[in-house]
Amino acid sequence: MPELPEVETTVRGLRPVLEGQRITAVQIRRPDLRRPFPEDLGQRLTGATVTALGRRAKYGLIDTTRGDTMIFHLGMSGRWRVDPAEILPHDHLILETATHRLALNDARRFGSVDLVATTGLAAFPAFLALGPEPLGPDLTAAYLHRILKDRIASIKLMLLDQRIVAGLGNIYVCEALFLAGVSPKRAAGKVSRAKLDRLVPAIRSVLLAAIEAGGSTLRDYAKPDGELGYFSKQFAVYGREGQPCACGGLVQRYAEGGRSTFWCPTCQR
Repeated sequence: MPELPEVETTVRGLRPVLEGQRITAVQIRRPDLRRPFPEDLGQRLTGATVTALGRRAKYGLIDTTRGDTMIFHLGMSGRWRVDPAEILPHDHLILETATHRLALNDARRFGSVDLVATTGLAAFPAFLALGPEPLGPDLTAAYLHRILKDRIASIKLMLLDQRIVAGLGNIYVCEALFLAGVSPKRAAGKVSRAKLDRLVPAIRSVLLAAIEAGGSTLRDYAKPDGELGYFSKQFAVYGREGQPCACGGLVQRYAEGGRSTFWCPTCQR
């Protein structure tokens, strides 16, 4: 599933071809993805100029002069394609400007597209309970120490809870916990303040490195220009079960919450 770095990379790839451009045509090639496309999507976007692109958690945001924001989620396999040579069967939404054509491709159709008033963006249901952005100033060791106090669930599961931190996914939580030397099995309320002081910058470091690398291509994801993300080549633990860790131990895997967790028991305590 595309996670925060993949969505951020997508937004950055769309910005130079969409920002400041007038949308001249909108084509909806099927009625729905995970849920139906907004009935008036084409009417409200056609003729509008894109004023800004951004991200909230794992959602991409496209603001327009009509006072609307298109919110897209890439689901399990979604990606935007810029100036495709041909329209493919799974290109479900087409946006055209005077200079470019963009196609939202989603083979598994777990993604979504919504259109809301920009002024009401904070009230969008999926955003109401989100925690702070991991790359923003509100994610601090003090915040984690306060909100995780007395929590008996593992620190791994708590970091995946979007109400605690917005946008973190399985891959990058595994990598950040490794970088901070924190055991993913440790009860969240038992993680010391000193370890939280290491964990917050580790989260940021991993996410920024992944964005710089264009995200992680494991199966379907590609950047809007068609290039594959290569952060997967830098994984320290994710997907490396049985391989040596830099400390000399072996990377192990266990399942929790329906996800695989990769870690090194030797250096993560």
